[in-house]
Amino acid sequence: MANARQRLVLFVTALLGTALLCLAFGDVALAQDAAPAACGGKVLEKCTPNSGDTAWMLTSVALVLMMTIPGLGLFYGGLVRKKNAGDTVMTSFAVTCLVTILFAILTYSLAFRAGTPFVGGLDRMFLKDILSDIGKGGIGNPNPLAATIPESVYICFQMTFAIITPALIAGAFAERMKFSAMLWFIGLWAIFVYAPIAHWVWGPDGIFASSNDAAWVKVLDFAGGTVVHINAGVAGLMCAIMLGKRKETGPAHNMVLTFIGASLLWVGWFGFNAGSAVTAGMQAGMAMLVTQIATAVAGFTWMLVEWSLKGKPTVVGICSGAVAGLVAITPASGFVGPIGAFVIGIAAGVFCYWGCTRLKGMFNYDDALDCFGVHAVGGIVGALLTGIFAIEQYGGTAGALEGNPAQFINQCIGVATVFVYDAVVSLIILYGVKLFVGLRVSENMEREGLDLALHGEAIQ
Repeated sequence: MANARQRLVLFVTALLGTALLCLAFGDVALAQDAAPAACGGKVLEKCTPNSGDTAWMLTSVALVLMMTIPGLGLFYGGLVRKKNAGDTVMTSFAVTCLVTILFAILTYSLAFRAGTPFVGGLDRMFLKDILSDIGKGGIGNPNPLAATIPESVYICFQMTFAIITPALIAGAFAERMKFSAMLWFIGLWAIFVYAPIAHWVWGPDGIFASSNDAAWVKVLDFAGGTVVHINAGVAGLMCAIMLGKRKETGPAHNMVLTFIGASLLWVGWFGFNAGSAVTAGMQAGMAMLVTQIATAVAGFTWMLVEWSLKGKPTVVGICSGAVAGLVAITPASGFVGPIGAFVIGIAAGVFCYWGCTRLKGMFNYDDALDCFGVHAVGGIVGALLTGIFAIEQYGGTAGALEGNPAQFINQCIGVATVFVYDAVVSLIILYGVKLFVGLRVSENMEREGLDLALHGEAIQ
């Protein structure tokens, strides 16, 4: 009997031991087969990106790139005289190529990696140490600024912003700048102006970054009012001043091209603003809604102002007004609601019309396609009104109307600092290019047209 009990105990013990071993091996197998943790929050290494956010950001990349080629190229190309249209679209295309190269080599790292409060580090030069998502089971190491998407996608998204910003400057110096001088200026400007300012406002440790707890002043700029539009507009003004006036001017040669370009800009801007949420969530939805409202209101307001003052509404006018609305809502798009969008749209239509007519006349500079009047003035209007109409429920920060007047002061400081730094450094670069390359084409080339003089081809 005792032997039978011993054998039973041994049998049960062996059975339990076998079961425990099976469970242990099962846990190991499950641990090996378990999917990596989702990227986000504090999980930023060897994690799985959010597929919905990634899909939206891939779409946004395509939309924002469409804004430069073909959107801006056609918009500007229709506004110049026919003999300079080829040079204008060539500029947009060449800037896209040049800035892509520079961004991959240097400016991404300077703008969007940790370094100092003024400029980022060099750990991503030539995009080194980017973990490939191919063949790794979908595992990635995202940039902390975009915690739920692959860093490669975030790089592409920010690259499209870096492309369109200097391309906008071309509206100021159209029809008279050397192509070689343009390439030198844009290349140097992308490194010494765009990259530092982008780091100030959007970098992980930037002096104005609203997400940086140690920021000196927290400036709200959801999608680029200071980084893109004020930045480009001020540089454009410096170019216009340095180059001087065109020898000849004329009306837009093809308003249909301008209409098509403005339409592509409007559609692409949804990727620009809503994409800046870097997630496919509620903030992206609100950014898209207020973008549509402000753009429509600004275009309609410009049309009414022009109609009342000049007696006729024009295609170029309503298109310019819509672009002004897109510009002005850009810094505010993730922070304001529909009422704020209405006010920003009206202000953009009125003030940008004034900037493109009266202001330009007062100071007598030749901003050929109103880069300063639309982008700098619109960016300033949008940035300042963000400090008034920001809603804490939408973007996490209250504006003056919700009892936080200090935010308006912060916006003023951000605008003024970007304006001064951009103006000074842009002038230094322009003087250097003028000294070594020369800035302006000859009078004969300008009279002949840049298409033939610089590129040996012309629109038939």
